[in-house]
Amino acid sequence: MRYCINCCIHLLPNDLHRQCFRCRGPNHNNQKCPVCNEENNIPLYSDSKQMKLLAVLEVRTDPSESWNGFFCLRKGKLCSLIFGLIIMTLVMASYILTGAKHGLLLIPSPFHYGAFTSNPSLMDNESLSDMKDHYQPSKMNISYVKDYPSIKLIIDTITSKIEFITRQRPDLEELRKQEPHMFSVIPNKFLPNSKNPCWYEEYRGNTTTDPYATNSYALYSKRFRTIFDYLRKVFWNHLYHYKDKHYRLRCLPHFYIIGQPKCGTTDLYDRLRLHPDVRFSAIKEPHWWTRKRFGIIRLRDGFHDRYPVEDYLDLFDLAAHQIQGVLQSEVAKERSKMNNIIIGEASASTMWDNNVWIFFYDNSTEGEPPFLIQDFIHAFQPNAKLIIMLRDPVERLYSDYLYFASANKSAEDFHEKVAESLQLFENCMLDYSLRACVYNNTLNNAMPVRLQVGLYVVYLLDWLTVFDKDQILVLRLEDHASNVKYTMHMVFQFLDLGPLSEKQEALITKSPASNTRRPEDRSLGPMLPTTKAILRDFYRPFNTKLAQVLFDDAFLWKRT
Repeated sequence: MRYCINCCIHLLPNDLHRQCFRCRGPNHNNQKCPVCNEENNIPLYSDSKQMKLLAVLEVRTDPSESWNGFFCLRKGKLCSLIFGLIIMTLVMASYILTGAKHGLLLIPSPFHYGAFTSNPSLMDNESLSDMKDHYQPSKMNISYVKDYPSIKLIIDTITSKIEFITRQRPDLEELRKQEPHMFSVIPNKFLPNSKNPCWYEEYRGNTTTDPYATNSYALYSKRFRTIFDYLRKVFWNHLYHYKDKHYRLRCLPHFYIIGQPKCGTTDLYDRLRLHPDVRFSAIKEPHWWTRKRFGIIRLRDGFHDRYPVEDYLDLFDLAAHQIQGVLQSEVAKERSKMNNIIIGEASASTMWDNNVWIFFYDNSTEGEPPFLIQDFIHAFQPNAKLIIMLRDPVERLYSDYLYFASANKSAEDFHEKVAESLQLFENCMLDYSLRACVYNNTLNNAMPVRLQVGLYVVYLLDWLTVFDKDQILVLRLEDHASNVKYTMHMVFQFLDLGPLSEKQEALITKSPASNTRRPEDRSLGPMLPTTKAILRDFYRPFNTKLAQVLFDDAFLWKRT
């Protein structure tokens, strides 16, 4: 069907529409028009068939005739338009009301960028593990929040809440109650003629027994099965026979490279293992103290069976075999020669990752963990040596982001994640202590970037509650990168390692750097200047305290 645009009546095939006044134009004579004089009825045709009408169609003149064309839309279309506008209004009203109910502000507040606000009386009797819903990341898109003064208000709030309070060190009996099996396996005394902590343990298996059949590292990782296949072949050759019994030499590390991630620990590890008197675990980063002993294989996979301490000790069997060779050599027996081989372990999570405590220990300390990794290491090895490699925490965070982010990496995306993480950290600090927030598993999992890893001084102070300062060597990646020879000499001296030949020293100090930034990440360029300024402000009070503790202003990172 065709329509007349002036009067919206169907144009029929036999063109009965010729009587329409509006279609005749301004020269039409109203007096002579039979329609206008009501002399004739106009039949309505539908599909070429005449139909009787109950009414007569009239066409009258209108003073506002020039405006009539504007209102010639079909009533159905006009109603649809009005109905659509009403629905859109209702949807917007619903969104606004729902956002107000859940705290999702359409216009970000200069004080809070989140889906929640501080409530000091919130859940007074709840544990931190019950607060998962409270510390959910904001669902608001804050990609447009790049206003430095606004975010600075969040940082000022965090800074005002910072208190470095010395933690209460647990006593030995409390630790025994928490880990009775570990204390039953590791003795409190080690072989006197070995620089490295080692001891003999009776082996009750027979020649057909696979000593590594239940080792979780071998079961869950295909990468390490080759290592354990070799250990199985040589295992019986290294047993010590005494009075019809078999003994195996067990060892713990003499030193630990405990942190931090993306601070050059891999490069330090690769250089240090070239020293003739240094051995490492079969796996560079076992993460046993922080994760595997609690049953965490991959953080995203949740909990599995806990790795027993025996699985951890198996990782040092290769080194133990070499130490045993020194101890049982004829020269050593005759001259009571001291074993100078030392073992190291380089899990970069050891210094800072205490996130799973809430699932295993009693939460009666207002959100602070009652036991930390260092408490147990010190209980077994009070003379252990610890090496820490740090870098400017601002640059560390960006490197961490580039390394672990899987997609859509950019300086703008990093900025958004920093802003959201600061908001989450601020909300925790309004309700809990600094230590409680730093070790808060829920908060740390919610933050898009790992801000807490750069709070070096918080972790260092907690390690200093159990270890003496001369047992900890703190290095800067910036110094290591500019003068490898100098930093490696500091490490050798700290570990009391023997002198090296020029050839050995050149091999260690002149080899290329390890684990550098990937080419595809370099192409993304530096972080935004605004982001850097924000992070500088956030880390400043922590760097200041770190420099005071270490008596070294280089840890202020003013020139980087």
